[in-house]
Amino acid sequence: MTATICDTRPCELGEGAFWHPERQQVFWFDILSARLLSFDATGPLAWQFDEMHSAAGWIDRDTLLLASETGLWRFDIGSGQRARLAEIEAEDDRTRSNDGRADPHGGFWIGTMGKHAEPGAGAIYRYLDGKVTRLYDSISIPNAICFSPDGRTAHFADTRRQIVWRVELDADGWPCGEREVFLDLRAQGLFPDGAVIDAEGGLWNAQWGAGRVARYLPDGQFDREILVGGRHSSCPAFGGPDLRRLYITTAREGIEHPDAAQGLLYQADGPVAGLAEPRVRA
Repeated sequence: MTATICDTRPCELGEGAFWHPERQQVFWFDILSARLLSFDATGPLAWQFDEMHSAAGWIDRDTLLLASETGLWRFDIGSGQRARLAEIEAEDDRTRSNDGRADPHGGFWIGTMGKHAEPGAGAIYRYLDGKVTRLYDSISIPNAICFSPDGRTAHFADTRRQIVWRVELDADGWPCGEREVFLDLRAQGLFPDGAVIDAEGGLWNAQWGAGRVARYLPDGQFDREILVGGRHSSCPAFGGPDLRRLYITTAREGIEHPDAAQGLLYQADGPVAGLAEPRVRA
C-alpha cells in the first residue's frame, strides 16, 4: 500500500496527527513552527502560537486539550483562545512536549524531550482530573504512546533507543507492573516514532527515516506496511467516517535538500478500522 498526499502545506516537523470523532476533522502540528493545522469544508485552517505545541486530545466538540513546551491547555477551536490546565516542565526552557495521546480512562499521556534531543532529558507524564503525574523518566525522544482496545495495556517508545515498550494498566489506567519490550528495532535499523492501535489490536508505527508506517500484531509480529512519500514519517491517526483512513504526518527536519514530498500530510485507506479517540476528562 502507498499513501497519497492529503494536504500540501509543508511542515518542518509535522507531528501529532489527531482525528476529532465528534467534528469528523483531522488536526496536526508543525512543532518547530509552533502551528496547529487542520481543514474543513471551508478550506485549510491554521493557528499560530507563541510556543511549540505537539499533541492533542478532545474535551468536547469545540474544545481540544493541547500539549505545549510549558504544559497542557484548553483550546477553543472557534476563537483560538487557550487557557492553561497544568504546567509541565514550564520552568525548564531546555525541554518541550512531544508525542501524546488520550487513554481510554479519560487521562492524557504526554512525553517531553530536550529541544536538541539530549539523551535522557525527557519523561512521560499522565494528566488526570487536573493532576500531572510523572510515570517514566530518562527518556530521550518519547513516542508511540497508544493503548490497547480494552484499555489494559499502554505502549510507548524511546526513538533514540529504537525500542517500543508495553506495560499493563490497572482499572484506572495506571501502570501496574514493569514495562517489557514489545518491539526491538535495533537490528533492523528502524526508529519508532508515533503510533496508534486499531480495533483488532494491531499497532501502526510511523518509522522516522524509513518512509513508512508498519503494522505489528499484538504479539509483535510484523504484518504489513504503508509506504509514505515523506521520508520522515512521524505520526499516524485513524479517521474518516468509518475510521479506516490513516492520516500520516511527515517532516522536513534533518533533510538537507527536501523535495516537494517532504513534510506533508498523507492519507491511506487501510484494511482495518481504527478506534475513536477517547474524551479527556478536564
